[in-house]
Amino acid sequence: MSMDRRSGCPINLSLEVFGDRWSLIILRDMIFGGRRHFREMLNGSMEGIASNILADRLKRLMELGMLTKADDPSHKQKAIYSLTEMAITLVPILAHLGAWGRVWLPVSDELSIRAELLEKGGQPMWDKFMDELRHEHLGMPFDTTGPSVRATLQAAYEAVVANKTLAASTAA
Repeated sequence: MSMDRRSGCPINLSLEVFGDRWSLIILRDMIFGGRRHFREMLNGSMEGIASNILADRLKRLMELGMLTKADDPSHKQKAIYSLTEMAITLVPILAHLGAWGRVWLPVSDELSIRAELLEKGGQPMWDKFMDELRHEHLGMPFDTTGPSVRATLQAAYEAVVANKTLAASTAA
């Protein structure tokens, strides 16, 4: 990682890695959305990332050692991106960012339910999720019995969306 650094301050150095919003959004989509292919990240981002920005940030995240890229065995012309341990250990930080955002920012119910569950689940849930990610991205062994953390978070999101849709249809 050859970057010109302003200082050795850990907060400053972290901001030099995550100072642009797209890097964290890409990591969020990979961690919570399970997105691993360029097209999935491009089309699946609700924030609407441009393809040139996505390509640039993926390259940068690989240079920083947060992602790896390999040929996808299921499709000759596709590459598959994987999180490294460095990126996987961001789960608690993303959980804290989500918890802070829920308190101080005008979040939507459906997009904040996952942050609420991660906050309530705390370190035990974060550890389980990181182990699941290590299994998925690094091939490490993991007991896959029971629902995954990602599946639990997704089910909660879908339940909030369904309740909002039901409430809207009965109010109409």
